[in-house]
Amino acid sequence: MPAAPRRTRRRTHALLASAAGLATAAALTAALPADAHEAQHRPGRYQDVQLLSFNDLHGNLEPPSGSSGRVTELQPDGTTKTIDAGGVEYLATHLRQARQGHRYSITAAGGDLVGASPLLSGLFHDEPTVEALNKLDLDVTSVGNHEFDEGAKELARLQNGGCHPKDGCYTDQEFEGADFPYLAANVLDDKTGKPILKPYWVWKKKDVKIGFIGVTLEGTPGIVSADGVKGLSFKDEAETINKYAKVLQRQGVQSIVALIHEGGYPASGSYNYDCDSPGAGSGISGPIVDIAKNVTPAVDALVTGHTHQAYVCTIPDPSGRPRMVTSASSFGRLYTDTTLTYDRRTGDIARTAVQSANHVVTRDVPKAPDMTDLISRWNTLAAPIGNRAIGYISADIGNTGTESPMGDLIADAQLAHGRELDPRTSLALMNPGGVRAGLTYAAKGAEGDGVVTYAEGFTVQPFANTVNLQDFTGAQLVQVLKEQVSGANAAAPKILQPSAGLTYTLDLTKSGADRVVTDSIRLNGAPIDPAATYRVATNSFLAGGGDGFPTLGQGTGDLVGADDLSALEKYLTANSSAASPIAPPKTDRITVVQ
Repeated sequence: MPAAPRRTRRRTHALLASAAGLATAAALTAALPADAHEAQHRPGRYQDVQLLSFNDLHGNLEPPSGSSGRVTELQPDGTTKTIDAGGVEYLATHLRQARQGHRYSITAAGGDLVGASPLLSGLFHDEPTVEALNKLDLDVTSVGNHEFDEGAKELARLQNGGCHPKDGCYTDQEFEGADFPYLAANVLDDKTGKPILKPYWVWKKKDVKIGFIGVTLEGTPGIVSADGVKGLSFKDEAETINKYAKVLQRQGVQSIVALIHEGGYPASGSYNYDCDSPGAGSGISGPIVDIAKNVTPAVDALVTGHTHQAYVCTIPDPSGRPRMVTSASSFGRLYTDTTLTYDRRTGDIARTAVQSANHVVTRDVPKAPDMTDLISRWNTLAAPIGNRAIGYISADIGNTGTESPMGDLIADAQLAHGRELDPRTSLALMNPGGVRAGLTYAAKGAEGDGVVTYAEGFTVQPFANTVNLQDFTGAQLVQVLKEQVSGANAAAPKILQPSAGLTYTLDLTKSGADRVVTDSIRLNGAPIDPAATYRVATNSFLAGGGDGFPTLGQGTGDLVGADDLSALEKYLTANSSAASPIAPPKTDRITVVQ
């Protein structure tokens, strides 16, 4: 497949004063080839290429609030501090400043740029985010699992343009689509057996060529709605990358970067943690480690995502050579600046010379005026819907922790909605990955402190899942709770957020399903009766067995209610007022033993 043609793009680089960046750097430890050290005297052979990358933006055009808008920085004395970060107005400025002085610069991304987005983008099927990414001069991205939230046809529309088939055009101009290619090498159409989008793309400038292969995690069907991936197959990440690396090499492209929407978990939550201390690959765990160890040495660097973590690590490739693996957290809070030294003699990257650093998208730089205008234009359209008050809170309601206040609140709202549909409803369970943000007490706009707007609620629950009721036996209910820490969730537990009245002990000193202590499970103080029937409210994603809960897909007596955001809105409206705001739940439903 030839390199993809590019649209003519309007570059809008402003002359901006450089700002001191906060960064953590890593470099491969082997010595640079002697000729490369002399590059300044022999500029003809080696060419430094700047690779700027980010991932998991999730449509966060405005600065994200609460913990979603902060990063943790490790200080020289071992303490940490938090830094406010993110917002596309600042991301644009940082990227444009970073590009200054670099004639050879590429900007790439690792997927989930859209989907699970705040109202400003999600209300318009993420057209505002694609428009912003075009203005950011993004060159290429892999797909992520959230690019499939609305299905392959909608993803194709984001790539190619056109007005939404149901909602039409939002402005007097037709949506033009992405100026950059989405790569989906391991996502195949079941009918044709071919990738649904381009599997790879080649960046060229003069005689420098770098190929990009894009994949998403093979497990995508288990974490998105079944409708979103109907008729598609998701193949092994490493095998797919290795296949297309050979294709690129046959075309004479020796320098290759893999964009992988799958990631790892660094040993520290600080973005500037030295991931290679005490050795290559020792500071990171998770799926990306095995993938990196199996991706052909022909690939020179891996840009990753999905886990929303920050890391700049080296992981040995199959030949034992260290290779750079990076991730820039999420929500536009960081970007990665990687230097790839291109050897014109071999057409390959001098891997011993690769350097990389994560930089904070601080908010102390000038806002990019074109992004400010973009946000203002779309906010004008969204404001009548988004600014409406739907409830009142007395303090921040966070979404972090094994059991989070926001997760409990959503479960309570779904239980209340379930009981309106069917008074027999016993409990509700909410998947933690569906709780996209918390609620902050401080006003984001003119609504006033403690006021929850529809836009804020949309940011918390943007998926438009329905609240579904199903009947389960007590034995099945116990099995559901054990599936949180066993089966597909054994290595990375997914702790469902319980509604009020459901309590149990989670003993993390044990292993597998035993971590859920069966004898401790109570509903309104009574033990679960294995033979009794319990009416359970979940969202439609869980009701389909999503997130590694196959038993939740086996319920009976299905009843489909309203969408989950409507349930939250109704619950907040009914249970709070300006004079009597709702307090954060105490998160005392799960007793955790460590």
